[in-house]
Amino acid sequence: METLISLVNKIQRACTALGDHGEDNALPTLWEALPSIAVVGGQSSGKSSVLESIVGKDFLPRGAGIVTRRPLVLQLHKIDEGKEYAEFMHLPRKKFTDFAAVRKEIADETDRETGRSKQISSVPIHLSIFSPNVVNLTLVDLPGLTKVAIDGQPESIVHDIENMVRSYIEKPNCIILAISPANQDLATSDAIKISREVDPRGERTFGVLTKIDLMDKGTDAVDILEGKSYKLQFPWIGVVNRSQADINKSVDMIAARRREREYFQSSPEYGHLASRMGSEHLGKMLSKGKLYMIMEICRSFDQIFKEHLDGTRSGGDKIYNVFDNQLPAALKRLQFDKHLSMDNVRKLITEADGYQPHLIAPEQGYRRLIESTLVTIRGPAEAAVDAVHVILKDLVHKSISETMELKQYPTLRVEVSAAAVDSLDRMREESKKATLQLVDMESSYLTVEFFRKLPQDAEKGGNPTHSIFDRYNDSYLRRIGSNVLAYVNMVCASLRNSIPKSVVYCQVREAKRSLLDFFFAELGKKETRQLSSLLDEDPAVMQRRTLLGKRLELYRSAQADIDAVTWGK
Repeated sequence: METLISLVNKIQRACTALGDHGEDNALPTLWEALPSIAVVGGQSSGKSSVLESIVGKDFLPRGAGIVTRRPLVLQLHKIDEGKEYAEFMHLPRKKFTDFAAVRKEIADETDRETGRSKQISSVPIHLSIFSPNVVNLTLVDLPGLTKVAIDGQPESIVHDIENMVRSYIEKPNCIILAISPANQDLATSDAIKISREVDPRGERTFGVLTKIDLMDKGTDAVDILEGKSYKLQFPWIGVVNRSQADINKSVDMIAARRREREYFQSSPEYGHLASRMGSEHLGKMLSKGKLYMIMEICRSFDQIFKEHLDGTRSGGDKIYNVFDNQLPAALKRLQFDKHLSMDNVRKLITEADGYQPHLIAPEQGYRRLIESTLVTIRGPAEAAVDAVHVILKDLVHKSISETMELKQYPTLRVEVSAAAVDSLDRMREESKKATLQLVDMESSYLTVEFFRKLPQDAEKGGNPTHSIFDRYNDSYLRRIGSNVLAYVNMVCASLRNSIPKSVVYCQVREAKRSLLDFFFAELGKKETRQLSSLLDEDPAVMQRRTLLGKRLELYRSAQADIDAVTWGK
């Protein structure tokens, strides 16, 4: 796993050399299957400054208008010692130690592909930088999003850039680095807008807030950085880039990083967030190559789980069975008519009258009968919530066993299973609360129209001169019981439909949308060592791989001997 990023780098280089750029093709391409980090931002958002801060070198072209007109695949390689240098794929074996020359070559190579007409191209430039001051990382720098065409550019360029950016970031294995300036309203951020379209839950978007030091006096970005204004699965990261004056004076990038650290550490607003702010922290976060693999495995599991719910795989139909059979059967077992027996009706009606019998209609008696009957529906409602919870848990365990990648990593399998079940437990509690509230609402407010439509009873329903136990005649009590039963059955029929809606909304729908949200949030906080522990392989699998490797070598050796004999003839 330590060589994962290096392997991806080599494959991406091979793809570029073979002309595979992930463009629209009839067949899927290898490039599209590889994990990537795409850098997205509007013009003047500070995108170039963020990239240069991560690298620690000035190497990107600057200027007005659209400067980046081709994707730049930037591969960073950490070396133990030696002088920093850069290499371009289109100039093999040529090492650039002057990064001003790197900047010029990017501009020249862009013009070679697009001409000087300010057009854009989806063919990437491939640049590798080797330095002891970087982390192993691959980034794709994309043209800045814009709202208007300038400098004689075609009107279509606005949509062309947007379509190019979307073609990269809509892939589920692409991590989105969304760059937004803090001194502008986040609601107008081009990067957030397009990221939200392809990743509405923010599960693969890293938000980077630039120009924090340029905010109006008396304002700050604490709510954004703490995830209160716009929540993403991974914590927001704030950066302080060099000013244009610093760039003009060629202020050393290492000194700029030190100044950035000091800004956050000494700031009264951001001091408590300093440990996870700055371009250095951003680079370390993005270099967690194992994060790619873990997220891909989790997405495979999540997709299988959704397929069970949607019917592509078996199991989701059991939830419908709860609503169509178990819930109605449980409601039927309540036997409301027995609860409304003559003795019970007489008891509640007379108790509700207190010391003075009712004059026209026993309203309080009606209410007590209805409330005491409806409260029994809480049992079946709660049982429906629990039944669906059990099914969802079974589907989680089934999906875990059907996710082939999780079989290889037992630690990750246990963590994903525990995280999914914890989420289901939280959803069950929310569902139970919402579903029981539906029953309680029916008890707390009775539908007046139902009773207004009842035929008016001419007789008063009892003789005040009689004993309290002999106050009401049987026919009158039976009529009350019948009316209450009709009302309860009406409410029960309504709840038979609304209880499943509540359960689906709070449990099934949420399980489809956010089963691993909390797990992803915690994942983003883990260090590389902790991520590595999640990918500890099953010893039996490792031993089997070793044995198969040895067997393969034996076969190859045997094949070589056979070939030698064959050709020797």
